[in-house]
Formats: sequence, structure tokens, C-alpha cells
Amino acid sequence: MDSPPSGAQGPCGKAPDSRQVLFLRTFKMTEQAQSHNTPALLPKAMSNGIPPRSDLPLPDRADIITDNVLKLAEATPNPRTRFIFQTLIKHLHGFVNETDLTTDEWMAAIQFLTRVGQTCTPLRQEMILLSDVLGVSALVDSLNNPVEGNATENTVLGPFYTEDTLHIANGETIASEGKGEYMFVEGQVLTTEGVPIPNVIIDTWESDSDGRSLYDTQYSNRSHPDCRGRLRSADDGSFAFRAIVPVAYPIPGDGPVGELLLAMNRHNMRPNHLHMVLEAPGYHKLVTAFYPEGCKFIQSDSVFGVKKSLVVKLEHVDDEGEARKRGFPAGASFKLMRLNIVMLTNEQFKIYRAKHAESKGTV
Repeated sequence: MDSPPSGAQGPCGKAPDSRQVLFLRTFKMTEQAQSHNTPALLPKAMSNGIPPRSDLPLPDRADIITDNVLKLAEATPNPRTRFIFQTLIKHLHGFVNETDLTTDEWMAAIQFLTRVGQTCTPLRQEMILLSDVLGVSALVDSLNNPVEGNATENTVLGPFYTEDTLHIANGETIASEGKGEYMFVEGQVLTTEGVPIPNVIIDTWESDSDGRSLYDTQYSNRSHPDCRGRLRSADDGSFAFRAIVPVAYPIPGDGPVGELLLAMNRHNMRPNHLHMVLEAPGYHKLVTAFYPEGCKFIQSDSVFGVKKSLVVKLEHVDDEGEARKRGFPAGASFKLMRLNIVMLTNEQFKIYRAKHAESKGTV
């Protein structure tokens, strides 16, 4: 066999084995082709070096195919990976059997997934969007972030978080003038025992509401961050900032996932919400969002991100003095969002996660 690419190393700095060589050579050739905008030349087909099995019965019934695939999966070295593959095979084959899937339907699914992958770009992740609209992203997030008691619940991060954000002091604004209806957000970050948590880094972002309902990163002429900011909680755990009332907006509908929603007779709208990510030493990172009540899409969020505990009420304030006191430059009215955000310590999170895994009986 040819020697591996110059400088290639396997795990822990060891020379790669024959299976790694094939991957490394293919990756290197593809990388070189992409850098020159030329088609990649695939290496000559070759065995991966794994010996064959001679104890598998030749199928004379459909169920033997499933049994054979499961037997082959038993050779997976890592226990967790083996468990995942075996479970996936059982459910996938079970789905095919239960639906009596036709060849045309199977091919349509293959072509659909191919188009989903081809739609992805560095700025657009259609595969994650597919996971979102099928509720898988929200389910994975919920299972991996269990909470108990009064802790604030997690929800999906969404695709519009960015490190490129405004650094603001408490009470300042995350939105430029004219982006939407005024809203003031104030609250406190607490432990599960009600103790204030100081110096929590709070990232927050939202779409604008000036008629387009877009995030700043969706504008081709974006020159600076807008409708997003980063601040810290004060010594008493309090925080406050000026924002705009969030509005409902559509997820991308011009790709295969949009076609899927139309085929299922589902809308592509997300209810209005304000994203927040909170981080502090010794505490589990909290990724969440808050959904003002009353939005017509709140019970059928296209990506299933809404949780009952994250629905909040906006207070209407019509007082010019209060508006100026909070820094709004014009008008007398604004909406007020009050929040008490409760974070778990890292130790609490580990305990809850272990209890959840034990209750599920997973590896």
C-alpha cells in the first residue's frame, strides 16, 4: 500500500493504520481539489482491511437482513457507539417494515436528503434546519439539559448567535433607533436557593421588527451588530437593557425543508422571542429564550423551541417620565419584560443529568 500523506498521524501521534490511510488520502486530495476549484480524484477502490464474517445466514426472508445487520453491528468496539448503531438499525428497519416503504418512496427520500446536503453553505445549515422542523433538535436539547425545581429551562440556540456583538453596560440598548417598538428588559440571575449571582455574562439577541423581521446577520449589507448585545449582571445579580418587542418571523422556506413543510401542510413561522445565553464560573451554561404570550404561532413553533415555563407576559407602560428614566429617546410608551433567571451549578447539573440517564437506562 502507498505510504500515507506526509506528516499524517493517527490517534496519540501513532502512524495511521490502513483504514485511516484511505480517509487521510481522500481528505487531502479533496482539500487540494477544492483549493484549485477542480473535481476531486477519488483513490482507487480498495479493501478497508477488515476480515469477512462467515457465520451469517443467507437471507430467504426479509427479517434475516435486519438480523444480519444487527449482528455486524455487535463488532463495534465502543459500547456507546454500538448501542446507538444497534438502536438506529432496529428503528430504521422497523420504520421500513411498518410503512411497507416502496422503492420509489425510498429513492425520493434519498434524493431529498441529497438536496438538503447540497443546500448547505458556510452561512446556511439546511441539515440542522431539517432536524429543527422534525423536533429532533429540541428533543436532543431537552434530554441533554434536564432541570428540576425552579431552574430556568434550556431551549434551542438557533442559527443566528454570533460572537460579533455589542458590549453594553446595564441599562443601555442592544438595538439601534427605528428597529421596532420599545421594550425594556430587567431581571435578576439567581441560584436555585434564591442567592443572587454576580458578574454573569449575558448574551442576548433578537430579530428586528421594522417590517422585514430579520436578524442582523441576514442582511447582505450588514456593517455592525444590531439587535444583539453582551452585558454582565451586577453585584446583586440584576441586569437591564433596552431592546425592541420581538416579532414572529419565517425560517427559510426556499429550500427542500421549506418544500417538506408545504408537503406536511405546516407553516414555517417562529413565534416572537428574545434569545439569551448566560455563563458564569461554577455554573452550567444556560441557553434559553423567552416568548411573549399572545403570539398566534406560540403553540405551533416550526422548530418546537417553546416551553411552557419560558412564556412571559409583557407589561404595557405609558409614562413619559418612566420612558426617559429608562433611556428611551422619544415617546411615552414601551413594553416591560421582567425576568428571574435561575441557573444550576455544574454539580447540580451533573447530578440531574446522571439521574436522567439512569431513568432512561441508556449506556
